[in-house]
Amino acid sequence: MKVHLNLATRDLSKSVAFYQTLLAAAPTKHFSDYALFLTEKPGLELALDADPAFKVAEGAHYGIVVDSPDQVDGAIARLQESGYRADVERDETCCYAKQTKVWTTDPDGRRWETYFVIEEAETRDAEAATCCPT
Repeated sequence: MKVHLNLATRDLSKSVAFYQTLLAAAPTKHFSDYALFLTEKPGLELALDADPAFKVAEGAHYGIVVDSPDQVDGAIARLQESGYRADVERDETCCYAKQTKVWTTDPDGRRWETYFVIEEAETRDAEAATCCPT
């Protein structure tokens, strides 16, 4: 099973470069107005459509759950090496789970988190947490 997302983007080239870094994968299809990423980990079919007039709606973010904190560290390294901002949170409680994660933003302003759940928690967020920024 895979999740399918179709995202509009103002700048397809910048978005393709960003998602290559985020997903550690090259697009399966890439045209002047469209790109498609197919990945197994995560099980994702991500389509990007060029739309110069597109505006991101606020109040949403996207996430990739990984199997180990080493995979979060790998995402941090890829993002930083490619010049993308990486906001790192280690061992923080967010949404009833203790997590290690990295936040980044795509070229259109969508927030993405790559995270590993260390353990479940009884509280929603830690007091000083900046949990789930959008």
